[in-house]
Amino acid sequence: MTRMATDTADWRECRVDLPAPHNWLVLDLRTEDPETWARQVAEEHLVEDSPRELYDAFATDVLWYWGAARRQHALCASLLAPPDTPVLASYTVREIRVPPEAATIASLRAEVGEAEGPFFGTQLLEEVDLPLGPALRVQRMEPTAPESASGEIVEGVAHYVLPTRFSGSALECRLLWSSPGLGEALAKMADELAVSLRLT
Repeated sequence: MTRMATDTADWRECRVDLPAPHNWLVLDLRTEDPETWARQVAEEHLVEDSPRELYDAFATDVLWYWGAARRQHALCASLLAPPDTPVLASYTVREIRVPPEAATIASLRAEVGEAEGPFFGTQLLEEVDLPLGPALRVQRMEPTAPESASGEIVEGVAHYVLPTRFSGSALECRLLWSSPGLGEALAKMADELAVSLRLT
């Protein structure tokens, strides 16, 4: 099974099992030449003899997601993009430092509830138990660019996990997508990804 992994100061690896690995592109967050890497990914992803503008557009999209993951200091990140298709969803895992007194699901729920929007529709919050530890599951819709009229609406499921074996930090595991018709299937996939998350 393909996994995403990276080193951190508190544990050696963060791993996530990707369902149907051939449908995912793991972002190389350590590359020093992201432009060249993104072009290589596009060449391998699209069918031979695809129009050059498709290669360029796909490489640009991949590079955008790479930059977003780097800015978030993601531990690992991957894109759901079956062969010869555009990106359908993005998945990132990042560490969130929390003081010991705030390392509770109740504190996480309060913080999420106070987060500034704008959000659309009903925000679903649910406490769940994962193999790694207790978690708060959040499902909501939000704009990609709240200050711009040109942004789009994305839906996502985030799991805020408090690892039982590690204190002082939480993990945010987030799957985002922009196709409403895929919502039910991708929400289920987000739950499966969160269950597979582990630290070694």
